[in-house]
Amino acid sequence: MEAHEIWLTKLFNDHLAGLGNAILSGVGLATSTRPWANFVTMQILVAAIMVLLFLTLRSRLSVDKPGKMQQTFEVIYEFLRHESEDQVGHDGPKYVGYFATLFIFILFSNLIGIIPGFESPTMTPSVPAGCALATFLYYNLMGIQANGVLQYLKHFVGPMVLLAPLMIPIEIMSHMARPLSLTIRLFANMFAGEKVTTVFLGLTYIGIPALFMGLHVFVSVLQAYIFVLLTMMYVSGAVAHEH
Repeated sequence: MEAHEIWLTKLFNDHLAGLGNAILSGVGLATSTRPWANFVTMQILVAAIMVLLFLTLRSRLSVDKPGKMQQTFEVIYEFLRHESEDQVGHDGPKYVGYFATLFIFILFSNLIGIIPGFESPTMTPSVPAGCALATFLYYNLMGIQANGVLQYLKHFVGPMVLLAPLMIPIEIMSHMARPLSLTIRLFANMFAGEKVTTVFLGLTYIGIPALFMGLHVFVSVLQAYIFVLLTMMYVSGAVAHEH
């Protein structure tokens, strides 16, 4: 349980503690009188916002008169599609669904902490770690799907069979380090940005906090982009065909 509960977490713990403990018991974790944590409730809120947003967007899709919301997400889609082609190659667009979902989830999770009364779930290590592990599983599965198990495992051998005893441990350590790198990068930047903004809001409410909030928005967008860009690079390496 976290020391400080935001109002949404308090609402969950006051009215849905039974559900929270049922989930904890289902995954083999210890129950608690107040099982819901801030980062969990904020992720639920972000997911709900995304579902409602895309349901609304779907109902308003128009070829002749696209609205501002549609145009905004078309820009995001085209940007990610272009980046996927640059990083992955001509097959890049087939992976845009995952890239876009990951980008929007991380972006919304980063930005929601700016709203008073809310907290960015990505400032808790568990959330970036979950995204990093999802990426780790995704690019390995895509690599196996694209090449087959044996051909994919050849990526770990290196250019020469004689170098395999050296290359295999190096490649394994490199792949295992990727989730850690993704986690630390996102968590550290969001945690630092959140704390700096909070400190200056506590000192003064005029002028200076607005500057740091603007910087926080910039860092939020940048970190979401970097996370997805690295994901694209990992997918590119995994689906590449050995010659």
